[in-house]
Amino acid sequence: MANRMRAMVLERQGRPLRATELDVPRAGAGQVLLKVSACAVCRTDLHIMDGDLTDPKLPLVLGHEIVGVVDEVGDGVTRFSKGERVGVPWLGWTCGECRYCVSGRENLCDRARFTGYHIDGGYADYAVADERYCLPVPAGLDDVHAAPLLCAGLIGYRSLVAAGDAKRLGLYGFGVAAHLIVQVAVHQGRAVYAFTRPGDEAGQRFARDLGAQWAGGSDTRPPDLLDAAIIFAPVGRLVPTALEAVAKGGTVVCAGIHMSDIPSFPYELLWGERVVRSVANLTRRDGAEFLALAPQIPIRTEVQPYRLEDANRALDDLRTGRLAGAAVLDLSGESR
Repeated sequence: MANRMRAMVLERQGRPLRATELDVPRAGAGQVLLKVSACAVCRTDLHIMDGDLTDPKLPLVLGHEIVGVVDEVGDGVTRFSKGERVGVPWLGWTCGECRYCVSGRENLCDRARFTGYHIDGGYADYAVADERYCLPVPAGLDDVHAAPLLCAGLIGYRSLVAAGDAKRLGLYGFGVAAHLIVQVAVHQGRAVYAFTRPGDEAGQRFARDLGAQWAGGSDTRPPDLLDAAIIFAPVGRLVPTALEAVAKGGTVVCAGIHMSDIPSFPYELLWGERVVRSVANLTRRDGAEFLALAPQIPIRTEVQPYRLEDANRALDDLRTGRLAGAAVLDLSGESR
């Protein structure tokens, strides 16, 4: 194992990442050291970088959609062995003792620690993770195509479950999570209505290619009232827009970890037992369920690979909407 590794480090919020070398970390008790093969780039990384999420460890290695191979195991590790391929998601540790943890809601643990936020993540050659929060990666997907499943896929899946048994489902913001979850929803027999940025005809074609029954701009009313809607875009004004499109008794799910302020809206939009709810983080159960389901569909991930050194460019492409699918840092050597 090397003594030094490449890493893209956030030293100060509001600034680009800095390419540097760090000592390779060691696996402590209950931890595994991964040789990182791929790490997807998430909009949450942008929120951390820009200061929308205000409590990161600094300096910080971003990245919480990690696929890698176990290179070293710490004392007491029983779930994984050296050479196994595993994934590391956003949820990196919980207390296991609070009322949320003991009731199956570890995603709400007040003491939770998150990968690429409180714990150094995957924008580096190596990463350490608690074995209890690592996930086996399903066969059939290479590392680069598997990485987006570990956040976009998992949060999308939790949001889909929160939407209930909706037969007509709207997806606002057709980015990485939506392009994965539309495939799950169609597999389940739901009719999907995709809402993109106004005028994004390429995005609308992409949605239809993946099985959406209808696609249009977020400023457009769908042809049918929806049973539920999931808002993936971090845009608060979409909440009343989605409520207008949802039938009585329907649910609007806000899937992002950060969203701009929701404007005031008339009570009439909420009346009729409509529900607005958020989705926070994920649980290990979400991971196990979704990663078992993904090969059955099978989920197709659209990716754009980047070198580790090009992480700032990948983040900028995500910020400006120049991506169709997921940006993924490929550390396997295939993109170098």
